[in-house]
Amino acid sequence: MIDQQLARLHTHRRNIQRYRSLLQTSLTDLERQFVQKRLTEEQSNLERLANSLPIEIRGSMTSRR
Repeated sequence: MIDQQLARLHTHRRNIQRYRSLLQTSLTDLERQFVQKRLTEEQSNLERLANSLPIEIRGSMTSRR
């Protein structure tokens, strides 16, 4: 269960990085709105998932950053 949650965290982080990179490129207004919306959703999902982990794991995650 924890391994699945950690894999999901990794996926959310990767998506956030990808969306941030996309925002640095030339996008139409519509594309930019879509990417910003997805970025916000990914950040919310990451935060929600991180907060659902046991406190011991959360602590070790912040020390790795």
